[in-house]
Amino acid sequence: MNLKSAALILAVSILAVSGGCRRSPEAKMARFLAEGKKQTLKKDYARAILEFKNAIQARPKEAEPWFQLGLAYQATGDTRMAAGCFRKATELNPKHAEAQLHLAGMMTMAGSKEVVEEGRNRALQVLAGAPDNPEALDTVAVAELRLGEPAKAEEHLQQALQKFPQHLQSSVKLAQLKLSRKDLAGAEAVLKEAVGKAASAPEPAIALGELYAVLNRQADAEQQYRRALQLDAKNPMALLDLGMLQLRSGKTADADPTFRQLASLPEKRFKPIYAQYLFQTGKQDLAIKEFERLAKDDAKDRAARTRLVTAYLTMNRSADAERVLTQALKASPKDTDAMLQRSRIYLGSARVAEAQADLTQVIKFSRESADAHYLMAKVFQAKRESAGAKLELAEALRLAPRYLPARTELATILIQGNAAQSALQTMDEAPADQKNSIGWAIQRNWALLALGQKAEARKIVDQVLAKTRMPEALVQDAVLKFDAKEYAAARAACEEALHMNPADLRSLALLVNTYGAQGQAAQGLQRAEQFAAQQPKSARIQQYLASLYLRAGKTAEARTALEHAKSADPNPTSADLTLAQIDMAEGKLDPARKTLTAVIARDGKNVAAHMMLATLEGSAGNQAVAVEQYRKVVDLDSRNGLALNNLAYLLCENGNQLDEALKYAQLAKEAAPDNQAVDDTLGWTYYRKGIYLSAVKHLESAVAKEGTARRRYHLAMAYAKLGDRTRGRQAFDAAFKMDPKLPEAETARQLLAGTGKM
Repeated sequence: MNLKSAALILAVSILAVSGGCRRSPEAKMARFLAEGKKQTLKKDYARAILEFKNAIQARPKEAEPWFQLGLAYQATGDTRMAAGCFRKATELNPKHAEAQLHLAGMMTMAGSKEVVEEGRNRALQVLAGAPDNPEALDTVAVAELRLGEPAKAEEHLQQALQKFPQHLQSSVKLAQLKLSRKDLAGAEAVLKEAVGKAASAPEPAIALGELYAVLNRQADAEQQYRRALQLDAKNPMALLDLGMLQLRSGKTADADPTFRQLASLPEKRFKPIYAQYLFQTGKQDLAIKEFERLAKDDAKDRAARTRLVTAYLTMNRSADAERVLTQALKASPKDTDAMLQRSRIYLGSARVAEAQADLTQVIKFSRESADAHYLMAKVFQAKRESAGAKLELAEALRLAPRYLPARTELATILIQGNAAQSALQTMDEAPADQKNSIGWAIQRNWALLALGQKAEARKIVDQVLAKTRMPEALVQDAVLKFDAKEYAAARAACEEALHMNPADLRSLALLVNTYGAQGQAAQGLQRAEQFAAQQPKSARIQQYLASLYLRAGKTAEARTALEHAKSADPNPTSADLTLAQIDMAEGKLDPARKTLTAVIARDGKNVAAHMMLATLEGSAGNQAVAVEQYRKVVDLDSRNGLALNNLAYLLCENGNQLDEALKYAQLAKEAAPDNQAVDDTLGWTYYRKGIYLSAVKHLESAVAKEGTARRRYHLAMAYAKLGDRTRGRQAFDAAFKMDPKLPEAETARQLLAGTGKM
């Protein structure tokens, strides 16, 4: 063989090898699908999902990988993702019968009649191509049951059983239908027949056992479950049903080994069942040890970590929960699940800045997280920034229109902001099936009440109370009766609501107001005292009682109530602030200063504490300290109009910082454009800078809105500087009648007389 021939053979060999190494997209997809199915059989759904995603990447327009991915998501309980995958598979291949049926099955369980109808139509399309498909017949039957057509449903189920006598799903559905018609004997006969036709299969026995459990025939139910376990000793559903039956029967000694055995099975979803059983039966310490073991055994299992964190929080061990999440974030800084959970802990302990930092990161990594936007709204609410809260709740709803808590809280903020019509529209935009819920009706009713649509609101309240005596409906009932001057009836509704929900401050406040409306304020206070005595550990109730005492001029009693509130609240800031207010009102500046300093030491970002301390120091003549505190407020809340205004005024009075004073006065005007105090500060700052036309413009506006003596003196001086002594004298005379002793009076008099220097 010559050299040329050898080279040619070598080249051909290389091409053959390299060509063999390059798999076609179809081959890649097939390999990934096979591996995914293998992992599904092992019940390693996380790995299966990864393999099916790889298959989709290889052939994105093939329906089968999408279908398999949907099955994997469905096995994990993520029905939203599963439905999306099944829908994608049917879009790519409308004739993919299994995908159509799985999607149809999910649709038949929806709350919307239109969606159920669509599910039936999809199943009927499958039946048109395969008239003997039992799954399709079952799906159509379920849809017909949901649509109120039981006769048609029974016909399709009987048809399925005639063609496939051992099809368990059809037997179960037919038994459920008969049970819904109170045909107990018929339901039992159907399942007994299924057991006889599939004597070696555990599933019919489990189904019959579940029927007996519903009928409270516990001995018969246990017999069927044990029969199933004789056929398959590791059948998870038989073990689960048997364990639940033993638990309901109070046989915890028997349930313990049953749940322990279930948790020992390889299927991941049953691993935590024993720990959950322990927690439910009051053995929380043992349960937490089991949750800790499961989380340690698989550090990458976020669900196991979440269960541990939830257990800690339920037992008020928030520090342990936070520690677990912080450790997880050290190992994986982009773990958005951990950040979300930790932000909830931060919010619960009023650590708003830390919660905001975590949520900002979550949104950075996962902008489509409706939960992150919802919690960020909580941050803004804690900071009393309703505009930011509204934006975040609206974004949460855009991402997840079915997010009912976001919808109701957005409506609440809109109502509080005098936008009840927008709140009503927000509630009316909810998905159709949610409009059947009592929660939706109650929140919508608050919008109706705010709009004064009392007749419709009354109708809804009556409908809800006819179904359930829930506290929220009782409060609305009391509001309507109070408005109708039916004070005794309103009081009764409040008392009933408080009996069910003693923490509802609205009910107590409305109850007290019913007495006040009848000129019986003392009786109202007495009832509040009685109620607070029954709720000694409720900081909110104790603080409310303190506010009533202050209204009645009983300062000593208010102090006592606030001390009770502090002892009941691990974060007594609110009570401390009220105590400081009382001290300031009584001229006790040193105790107030001490209290406020302690609050700031605990929470350096507490805007209210800084504001109060600034006010205190200003009244004490410590202008430099007051300026420092106002600066801290502005640093924390750049749109705080009151702080901006007060800071500007102090800087203006100082005389050496007029440029900075003008900057803050202009920012205050942007933040509070209609505030008369801001107009006075801005006008006075222009005056001190010698810009008299602008000064007059803003001072006139301030006086027109609220003409205090000081503002009129300021305006008189500004007129004088412009040479308009007539209007200057008029402004001065009006001010002098109101308060001749203000320091500005003599300055204005000299200026109008032509002897002043200002």
